[in-house]
Amino acid sequence: MKDDLIRIFIGFDSKEIVAYHVLCQSIVEHSSAPVAFFPIVLNNLGGIFNRERNPLQSTEFSFSRFLVPYLSNYEGWSIFMDCDMLARADIAKLWSLRDDRYAAMCVKHDYVPKVETKFLGQTQTKYEKKNWSSMILFNNARCEALTRDYVNTATGLQLHQFKWLANDEQIGAIPVVWNYLVNEYEYREDANLVHFTDGGPYFDEYRNDDYAPEWFAMRDRVVSVQQK
Repeated sequence: MKDDLIRIFIGFDSKEIVAYHVLCQSIVEHSSAPVAFFPIVLNNLGGIFNRERNPLQSTEFSFSRFLVPYLSNYEGWSIFMDCDMLARADIAKLWSLRDDRYAAMCVKHDYVPKVETKFLGQTQTKYEKKNWSSMILFNNARCEALTRDYVNTATGLQLHQFKWLANDEQIGAIPVVWNYLVNEYEYREDANLVHFTDGGPYFDEYRNDDYAPEWFAMRDRVVSVQQK
């Protein structure tokens, strides 16, 4: 597996299709290295992912994200990220943080969500390691515990709290600027990858949040075309 090709798996949700495409464009515009995008779409996972939807799931990819090592044939490294993000810096800088001492790497948030509900009135669940799994660098060969069967049957907390690893020492830390939680954290100019965790600007309720103007500008570029 070529290390100079950055493999990026992005959760895809039919309620916020535009989010996926804007995130991809923001990564493309800033990247100094070749990238390959793999949307995690439920309709594409027939015969692989068959667990029933949990009422507490806020997105269609809440659990299917953990198929990334399997979909990567347990080879090399892969990035997973939620679709409700916006890249503001070179994704190659995040890729360069890969460290073979770890099975997985993420931003280790230590916070309690400020709100009880988020986009579309969904419950804001609160648990240890909240949002750690919203952006993960998977060292795929060391994540073989994430089999199809395990991802289909493990509890939500087992998955999102990294219980598939022997211990937390196998989780490497990434600087918070690579999964910067909008509204939960104060505006920060040097945030490299912002995460609209409560709801993206494409929902009316969040259209005036921090970084929203940048998101709308990127959306406009997604649908732009040069005329004669």
